Amino acid sequence: MSKEAFGIDIGGSGIKGAPVNLKKGKLADDRLRIPTPQPSVPDAVADTVAQLIGSFDIDEDMPVGVTFPAVIQHGVAKTAANVDDSWIGTDVDALLTERTGHDVFVVNDADAAGIAEMEFGAGAGQKGVVLMTTLGTGVGSALFNDGELVPNTELGHILYKGESYEKYMADSARERSHLSWAEWAERLQGYYELLEFLFTPDLIIVGGGVSKKHEKFLPLLDLEAPIVPAGLRNEAGIIGAAVLARKERKKAKKGKKKD
Repeated sequence: MSKEAFGIDIGGSGIKGAPVNLKKGKLADDRLRIPTPQPSVPDAVADTVAQLIGSFDIDEDMPVGVTFPAVIQHGVAKTAANVDDSWIGTDVDALLTERTGHDVFVVNDADAAGIAEMEFGAGAGQKGVVLMTTLGTGVGSALFNDGELVPNTELGHILYKGESYEKYMADSARERSHLSWAEWAERLQGYYELLEFLFTPDLIIVGGGVSKKHEKFLPLLDLEAPIVPAGLRNEAGIIGAAVLARKERKKAKKGKKKD
């Protein structure tokens, strides 16, 4: 099998994708971005995903990994964030596999970013419990134990004063409340202290666009675990989705051999 898989990152405003070199952990071609159709209903998004894949000259047997902004359980969307509510209850795996003609494997978007970081980024080779959070409009999370993903943790939605914690300490909250870096770090401190109490991580990785400015706030945090910026930035979703596709394809082939 080719050392490549195809990764797609579905967001509320854009759908991005490219083949990925899984030896180097880098895009194997320039990524393509197509605006997310509005309304972002399943059929319209599936057609856009098929259009995106069809724009590349790739092998018909190449597996495709797709990030999706939702809790994904056994390929089915259980929630919907920044996409139409009609996705809830949709078998995203089955829909995209049928529409594209490729084996498609779907994963929560924050989990995909974490998978990429564990394979090629800040978490590569790290044993024990690794916690990744993405700080942006909301807060995504990905939890790993000895490299194995514990899916759909959604730790941005831990309750704080009756609301999701992310409304208090996401990067959007910093911007909305015009917080200084030091003021924002105080909010982050409480959040990460809680996560340390709950999970006792060996390493915490911080992603999201604001991680480019990590030197302004990460040194202000006082935690037991090392806390470091993510390494793959905006390509993490695409790369992580492709890594997942390769792993799931291997699992499927092993299962067929046993049968």
